[in-house]
Amino acid sequence: MTVTEVLALIPARGGSKSIPHKNIRPFAGYPLIAYSIAAGLAAETVNRVLVSSDDPDILSVARRYGAETPFQRPEEFSQDQTPDLPVFQHALQWLQENENYRPDIVVQLRPTSPFRRVLHIDQAVYRLLERPDADAIRTVCIPFQNPYKMWRIGPKGLMRPLLETEFREPYNLPRQALPEVYWQTGYVDAAWTDTIQGQNSMTGRNILPMVIDPSEWIDIDSPDDWRRAERLLESSEITLSDLGFNILEV
Repeated sequence: MTVTEVLALIPARGGSKSIPHKNIRPFAGYPLIAYSIAAGLAAETVNRVLVSSDDPDILSVARRYGAETPFQRPEEFSQDQTPDLPVFQHALQWLQENENYRPDIVVQLRPTSPFRRVLHIDQAVYRLLERPDADAIRTVCIPFQNPYKMWRIGPKGLMRPLLETEFREPYNLPRQALPEVYWQTGYVDAAWTDTIQGQNSMTGRNILPMVIDPSEWIDIDSPDDWRRAERLLESSEITLSDLGFNILEV
């Protein structure tokens, strides 16, 4: 199979609770969503960059920065608890029915990761192409804390280990003695369209890892996250050149 079509899809719902209008709020001089659009446009493996949103203002801003917005996402796929899968299935079905367009690979670029490096988008696509036996690929990193050392609090108020394992008192073991684990970042995810539509899954069963350094991943989920991330750009600790893209209005 010769793969020729890679779609970058940016899901951007309008109803952000933690930071109102987060996706189009100015972030170091540009709307937050513009960073993900620019990264997708700069990736050599990506053929189209599309934004799926229920919010007309988000769609308008997305078009200004070069993304396609061929539809407004229905309200039923835009609720607080709506997972990724129906959002992506709706977009793929709309493109198939209205444009007779069906990509081979879909890359998810969440707008809350503005410091995404273009090279990681391309690496994710190329790795998936090299492994057609895989259903998807996800970026992961080594977490700050190992879950073998985590706890739950039981109904009587006593702590119990989060994980029941073969290790005796894993929470008392040095980190080096525990299995290496990885945290999924949501920084770049890519999947075959067949995985999303045929398996009804964003990942399928066979998932490739792409390990990134924890310092390369910043997810903006709170006002504190926003301020810290913005300072990195304003102080030039991170630059758009480092990330591999420029942000331009069209």
